[in-house]
Amino acid sequence: MPKKIFTGEVVSDKMEKTVVVAVKRLTQHPLYKKTIKKVSKFKAHDEENKYKVGDKVRIIESKPISKEKMWVVLGKVER
Repeated sequence: MPKKIFTGEVVSDKMEKTVVVAVKRLTQHPLYKKTIKKVSKFKAHDEENKYKVGDKVRIIESKPISKEKMWVVLGKVER
């Protein structure tokens, strides 16, 4: 099974070697069929502490690095 890759925005960089990435997506309500915005937050490994709040980054699934950190930052997305 291929690893998941998401694109999101860094919302926190206060931890050492870790950033929190918010991934936004649109889903449809199963009963009412209304489109809903959902935001998922993932803790991702950032070895060099080079990503700051507001950066658009890509993250990839990896083996668990700590209790809550199972993602690694691939790189910055150019606008």
